Amino acid sequence: MESGNNKSIIAAIIAVLVLIGGGIGIYALTQNDDEEETTTSEVAQQPASEPAPAEEAQTEPTIVDLAVATPELSTLVTAVTTAGLVETLSGDGPFTVLAPTDDAFADALEALDITAEELLAREDLADILSYHVVSGSVLSSDLSDGQEVTTVQGGTLTVDITDEGVFFVDANDGRAQVTTADVTASNGVVHIIDAVLLP
Repeated sequence: MESGNNKSIIAAIIAVLVLIGGGIGIYALTQNDDEEETTTSEVAQQPASEPAPAEEAQTEPTIVDLAVATPELSTLVTAVTTAGLVETLSGDGPFTVLAPTDDAFADALEALDITAEELLAREDLADILSYHVVSGSVLSSDLSDGQEVTTVQGGTLTVDITDEGVFFVDANDGRAQVTTADVTASNGVVHIIDAVLLP
């Protein structure tokens, strides 16, 4: 008999514990729902956050910046610096620059039978360089065959457009082909050429 009573007591205790546990679970769920509603309500009441400031647009490089950043134009950069034209070509412009490559300068030095040092020491260095500069922004699409363009130096170049490409012809019939056209800068445009033009 005692054994039966013990079993009944144990069963009753388990039943009570189950009821208590269920009640605690329901209470906890109710509390979670309340907290979620409160949190959602609080979030809804908060003012919208300010949008992140847009990154400042990077400034487009100047003609001189482009030349400095182009390894194959290092001789031109040295010549422009030596001739004191950096400030001018960094100005508002716009300018169109025909930029001879390092190989173009090497060929010119061989043809003139002078050293790079002798070229940089020439009194007419600024004239030679400004012969490669045209006022205004002249894109390749603005050029036409036979067109004459006046340079900042005061001389003229003739445009020769053939099946092979676009060429500029100098006063001595020297020809320079445009190898890379329309490199735009904040103050103009650069056309990379394969020869040095001489006034």
